[in-house]
Amino acid sequence: MLSALANPRQAAVQLMNFGLILSTAFMMWKGLSVISDSPSPIVVVLSGSMEPAFQRGDLLFLWNRNFVAETSVGEVVVYNVKGKDIPIVHRIVRKFGKGPEAKLLTKGDNNVSDDTELYASGQDYLVRKDIIGSVFAYIPFVGYVTILLSEHPWLKTVMLGLMGLVVVLQRE
Repeated sequence: MLSALANPRQAAVQLMNFGLILSTAFMMWKGLSVISDSPSPIVVVLSGSMEPAFQRGDLLFLWNRNFVAETSVGEVVVYNVKGKDIPIVHRIVRKFGKGPEAKLLTKGDNNVSDDTELYASGQDYLVRKDIIGSVFAYIPFVGYVTILLSEHPWLKTVMLGLMGLVVVLQRE
């Protein structure tokens, strides 16, 4: 069982394979970021504010390249608020003006009021640069693993331990 540790060359190969897997995942993420022009091309819905359109745990794919059309009313966007790390997924309900300086007002489909309370202090509207991307596709409930890992931190340790164990005990 521990024969992989007895042979340093085999242990080095397994370590390199693990590094290759991690670097491939990182390169794919960065490639998606460049293609979609979004710092976060894939996000998970963390709350029920967009129900029934999106459920908690849905995996959303974002697109931030508006070559042909501007961001419009009714579009579901993901945006960041200054001073907060968690992106918010909501629908644009009002738009004032045109171009990159247009003022946008958002609201969750399941919320009673608009998002002015969520915006940064002194901010009444969003502008285009606040938006991470527009939702163009989604996969239901796939992101629930992310929610479980953030709500139960011990699961991260268990998963990392299992992945490490698989790498060490893997036979080639």
